[in-house]
Amino acid sequence: MFIDRNRELAALEREYARDQASFVVVYGRRRVGKTALISRFIADKPAIYYLATEESEPQNRAVFQSLVADYLHDDLLRDALLPRWEPVFTAIARSAAEARSNGRRLVIVLDEFQYLGLANPEFPSVFQRIWDTILAKANVMVILCGSLVSMMESQVLSYDSPLYGRRTAQIQLAPIPFRHYGEFFPGLGMRELVERYAVTGGIPKYIELFDDSGDIFEAIESNVLNRSGVLYDEPMFLLRGEVPEVGTYFSMIKVIAAGNRKAGQIAAALQVPVTAVPGKLRTLHNLGIVEREVPVTERNPEKSKRGLYRIVDTYIDFWFRFVQPNLSYIESGHPQVAMARIRRNFVDNHVSYVYEGVCRERLWSMGAEGRLPFTPERVGRWWGAGDVEIDAVALSDADRAIVFGECKFWKEPVGANVLRVLEERAGAVDWHRGERKETFALFSVSGFTDELKSIAAARPDVVLVDDSVPA
Repeated sequence: MFIDRNRELAALEREYARDQASFVVVYGRRRVGKTALISRFIADKPAIYYLATEESEPQNRAVFQSLVADYLHDDLLRDALLPRWEPVFTAIARSAAEARSNGRRLVIVLDEFQYLGLANPEFPSVFQRIWDTILAKANVMVILCGSLVSMMESQVLSYDSPLYGRRTAQIQLAPIPFRHYGEFFPGLGMRELVERYAVTGGIPKYIELFDDSGDIFEAIESNVLNRSGVLYDEPMFLLRGEVPEVGTYFSMIKVIAAGNRKAGQIAAALQVPVTAVPGKLRTLHNLGIVEREVPVTERNPEKSKRGLYRIVDTYIDFWFRFVQPNLSYIESGHPQVAMARIRRNFVDNHVSYVYEGVCRERLWSMGAEGRLPFTPERVGRWWGAGDVEIDAVALSDADRAIVFGECKFWKEPVGANVLRVLEERAGAVDWHRGERKETFALFSVSGFTDELKSIAAARPDVVLVDDSVPA
């Protein structure tokens, strides 16, 4: 299934329609769907697709040369002994020029481009020369694709890269948002969709693995707790390709998952100076694993001293909460111990928090669709002294309007007492106090009591989002 990549496909089509050669960089974490996106894009176009490997540069060049020779039906190119890349790209450019008459452009895809730079650190310079002297004026569209985010940034995107300034577009492919999960799992209710999202996190390959499982726990048992399962060692695979000190970053994610949210707490848990923490946290942020959040009402988030760190990759969060602490049992042949703990704590210790994130995402959609009395400028969480927290807050400084949201992943309907608690917590928020327009939004996967429904019917400042009812 090909879901939710319309904007990215449109961006590629715009580049293809350019009058001049285009140079597009597509990158993102493993299994996020980059190759599927590119394959869909080139399906109706003349294209040369090459998947680089971790072999040596000469081996990669020989395979690429053979691939191009097959595409061009060029026996001389196939049999030539070429110590350089330039003649191969010259042959491509010549063929592309011949295709110009019928209005077609040749697409050249170099997938896992970072492996060419690993095989030869000078390859970005080599490809810069190829682009500048051969491809920049040819009838081509070049797509460089890579799954090691840090390497793609250093080899292609950073100011220090020889290729800096050459690209005409770049696409960092993100996980698929929750709002599209109903398309992957038609017929499932909100509760089941959130449970699947809480493990698969918008990664198409993970979603595919869970597609045939009617029960979330069966899917976890076969794909995550199974030592031969695809997802069992996934966090280690992700980190090995991106960071030099895998153990250090592994430990940092582990202590954050254990509840250490402040930089000082993380440093203390790791027994390192506080100064050793920020740089590594930035790396994890760039990889889409960790984010720093501040109360949504903070006016200068970057300078705020109230920042907390949390794991935003829901699969990584799940793995470090439930798999990592039980690795000894799993490795010793007792995965049922881990499974029992997951069954007991999956909802309260993981899914309920993921649901809060889903509700925050939906506040943006509700504002855009006119379902809120204003258009939000910021959406996030709020917390204050005494452990007072509000799950979801949307606000507009221009309108001096704010939505306070509470999200309940309960088995029972939500009652009026939850609204009263939310109103009490809202009173602790010192943001345009006394002059703001307040709205209270309650989200529930099990509906609402008749009492709360009556209150909402009489009060325009109370919005109920009933996720027990199919959309």
